[in-house]
Amino acid sequence: MTPQAAPARFNPFSAEFRRDPYPLYQQLREARPVHKTLGMWVLTRHADVRDVLRDRRFSAGLIPRQVSRQASRLAGDGNRAGAGTIERLGLKSLVFTDNPDHARLRGLVNRVFTARAAAGLRTRVRAAAGRLASQAQADGGMDAITGFAAPLPVTVMCDWMALPGGLGEQVGHWTHDIRFLLEPGLMNAGDFTRVTAAVEAFARALGEVVARRRPAPGGDLVSQLLAARTAGGDRLSDEEIVFVCIMCFVAGNETTKSLIGNGLLALLSHPRQGDRLRREPALAKGAVDEALRYDSPLQMTKRLALTDVEIGGQRIRQGDQVLLCLGAANRDPAAFPAPDEFDITRRGTGHLAFGHGMHGCLGAMLAQLQAEAAFGCLYRPGLQLELLTTEPDWQDHSFIVRGLRHLPVSLRVTP
Repeated sequence: MTPQAAPARFNPFSAEFRRDPYPLYQQLREARPVHKTLGMWVLTRHADVRDVLRDRRFSAGLIPRQVSRQASRLAGDGNRAGAGTIERLGLKSLVFTDNPDHARLRGLVNRVFTARAAAGLRTRVRAAAGRLASQAQADGGMDAITGFAAPLPVTVMCDWMALPGGLGEQVGHWTHDIRFLLEPGLMNAGDFTRVTAAVEAFARALGEVVARRRPAPGGDLVSQLLAARTAGGDRLSDEEIVFVCIMCFVAGNETTKSLIGNGLLALLSHPRQGDRLRREPALAKGAVDEALRYDSPLQMTKRLALTDVEIGGQRIRQGDQVLLCLGAANRDPAAFPAPDEFDITRRGTGHLAFGHGMHGCLGAMLAQLQAEAAFGCLYRPGLQLELLTTEPDWQDHSFIVRGLRHLPVSLRVTP
């Protein structure tokens, strides 16, 4: 008898998975779409992932609980104050709260993060992207991650918040350290020390900005958050505004950088699609949507079951952790025809790269706008972009975000 092949094993830490997770996702969708491993349930089908994202029987508050436990364990007697700041950041962040706290925060912040506000930033975003592209063109090339995808979202957010220049220079470093809070299982004692220092420094600096804007508001994001009120007069506290601003960087910087980098790699790896975008600039939005689906920046997110729930014939018990594989869902053939093909003219994507339900990404419109500007600047008539490597360099510092560390490209003007 021919021995049966061993079932596909989910190992998000392997080098092979980091290079290309999609073959394993396919195996899991077909053979083990809902299974328990590494102490949590792993879901890979589009319908299952979408349903859990919008199901109020699952909580988004798992990460703050893990952060709190890690903080208590790693803080020691000498750093309790820092641990308290970290715990409050987790408990008061839109990303991690459930109703009624989430509904209150979202109701206030939604008054600022509107489609109109994002559209109002379009000119500034295009200008920032244009400056980076012009510099790369003058140099004849660039590392598209460190020279374009990374600085663009930081520049845009600092500009919207009207942060002082010196503070803007620190933001990238602080954000890189604080992102460990999104993956507390990866944080060791050394990481915790850096995270604590970064959170305290960032919160202190932003607290000073908030204090200065209160008596002299302008048109910036901080001033708009200060002015946000409900009909009943509720408003955000100063600390809540500071935490909103911190999470704008932590949740939006790395993912937007990865969206731009992953999208550029997809376009460069599919030159016919890139040529079509160059000929038809109106396809930029479709290119961004397809990049989000095809190689999602946020590959995974976690939930906690609040009660017993059955999914895919499996009984998920109250208190169980559930890992939702967004990247796998976005390649599900049940939701997308020919899912492994990169097609910037694809219609009706329904991707889950920005999440779904009440925790859908608050900054989705701004991320989309930045990626459209990036693709538009680099894929314009008369400019040729070429990939200078056959081995993409994928980052290995994150469990949930898929992004490139480096992407060397050349740029030259063509007749």
